[in-house]
Amino acid sequence: MEKLLWCLLITISFSQAFGHEDMSKQAFVFPGASATAYVSLEAESKKPLEAFTVCLYANADVSRSFSIFSYATKTSFNEILLFWTRGKGFSIAVGGPEVLFSASEIPEVPTHICATWESATGIVELWLDGKPRVRKSLQKGYTVGTNASIVLGQEQDSYGGGFDENQSLVGDIGDVNMWDFVLSPEQINAVYVGRVFSPNVLNWRALQYETRGDVFIKPQLWPLTNCCES
Repeated sequence: MEKLLWCLLITISFSQAFGHEDMSKQAFVFPGASATAYVSLEAESKKPLEAFTVCLYANADVSRSFSIFSYATKTSFNEILLFWTRGKGFSIAVGGPEVLFSASEIPEVPTHICATWESATGIVELWLDGKPRVRKSLQKGYTVGTNASIVLGQEQDSYGGGFDENQSLVGDIGDVNMWDFVLSPEQINAVYVGRVFSPNVLNWRALQYETRGDVFIKPQLWPLTNCCES
């Protein structure tokens, strides 16, 4: 009986840590630089990825480089990485290698960011506030691995860890959605104005997450829109 109760407690604890929660109009707030504050996300889909789209809002207040979205596997810690490098711009990594989208300074915040990639062509796209940058090529023919550790607020230099305070986010992140296909330009612009097209990897309206360290959930500071699924 005691063993059964202990197993039930473990199961309940795990389900609370990664329970589905509607995060509409909310944001994760990282109020200070830290090597211990982060959000761990649980993916809805566990299959390998031949393509993806990640969209989110970021509101940062740091004068250095920082990680925005980190997706690590046991074979590649930068399986998918969205990163801001001071004085250079946004970089998107897939399976380790990365491409840079130049920018002398971070755009006016908060910023809506969408990053897409497809294996068939290797084409990478970066959209900022509904506007596309020039397309680039990366890792044609590659397959993104499974059993990912997905982290907001830190870059993973090891699977689920290896954090560096000097790469941490200070600011807010919200409206994080991910698909296992490339959204069309029309869909990306629709997401920017508040629509959601049934995200099947990460869904902000049914998010499985766990916070660690000084991370808080507060109302969004960017314009509130009426989200609807199609």
